[in-house]
Amino acid sequence: MTTTTTKRLLAVLATSAVALSLAACSSSPATTDGASGDAIKDCNVGISMPTRSLERWINDGEQLQKALEDAGCTVDLQYADNKTDQQISQIQNQVAGGSKILVIAAIDGKVLAPVLDEAKKQKATVIAYDRLINGTDNVDYYATFDNYKVGTLQGQYIETQLGLKDGKGPFNLEPFAGSPDDNNAKFFFSGAWDVLQPYVEKGQLVVPSGKAPKSDDDWASIGIQGWASDKAQAEMDNRLSSFYTGDQKVNVVLSPNDSLAIGIEASLKSAGYAPGSSYPIITGQDADKANVKAILDGEQSMTVWKDTRALGDRVFQMIKSIAAGDEVEVNDTKTYDNGNKVVPSYLLDPEVVVKDDVQTKLIDSGFLKASDVGL
Repeated sequence: MTTTTTKRLLAVLATSAVALSLAACSSSPATTDGASGDAIKDCNVGISMPTRSLERWINDGEQLQKALEDAGCTVDLQYADNKTDQQISQIQNQVAGGSKILVIAAIDGKVLAPVLDEAKKQKATVIAYDRLINGTDNVDYYATFDNYKVGTLQGQYIETQLGLKDGKGPFNLEPFAGSPDDNNAKFFFSGAWDVLQPYVEKGQLVVPSGKAPKSDDDWASIGIQGWASDKAQAEMDNRLSSFYTGDQKVNVVLSPNDSLAIGIEASLKSAGYAPGSSYPIITGQDADKANVKAILDGEQSMTVWKDTRALGDRVFQMIKSIAAGDEVEVNDTKTYDNGNKVVPSYLLDPEVVVKDDVQTKLIDSGFLKASDVGL
């Protein structure tokens, strides 16, 4: 080998080493640009999402799938149409198909124990995605947002907007809760109700429909099955026609997510409510496109934004660690008891978005396009 050839070879090797070093230092979110920059070996992942009927689950599933496939993983993404039997069957098929890592956003977190027994026999690792899976030892990790804080932010928003700390009131409140089969729903409601219930007890908040749970534990009594917009609309229709006669008006609606908020807003519109100074305060969660547009149009007051790209990236990092046999990073080992065990969890922070935040938080960050919301 000549001296010139040797020098050229050393230069190529040095350039490659620098490139590899830079790639190793890169930490771009997997779900933001579609890839982490690092290949994952021996990675066969089954992703089980609850439904395509909500925008957020479509985004969550497809973004995580793309990130994993870009990193060289085999991925089976399934949506279960909000049918528990269908989700169970899909997970069984994923395990039979060789998935060694399962990412599951449960429709009903209480019915998956038997299928997870099967998964564990095949040495599959299970990550509960945004919804805790209950009643089994065979859930290894949980990745979610701080769901109690989601509700707290909604409750505090209402508290501030109405001046409740200053003793203002009374105001007519109608509270809603999420789907009774969703473990997260109780955390959302508890976070909000722990802020609002004292004002109900003082008479600053009045619930004409009587649908004010006496404690956090009674949240399911006002739950809307399946987080369905049409069911929320029907429930609000009933409350308005039965309890709001004459000049009595709704002042505030505690809606735990955007799907319910859309139904509630449709009901209010049908009853003659229109955006303006006397329009009710309405909360939400998820920053769905239709709801962000409603916020811009004055039909919804706020939404709690959970940047699902960050959640997808966190799960991507968990999968990467599992596949490599490394320790999985968690930041909570006390909160989420599923009845059989406290599941090691990673919690991300949610944040409030109001009209003035839409551009800076949602659009400038790339979470939404301006055209998605009419801007």
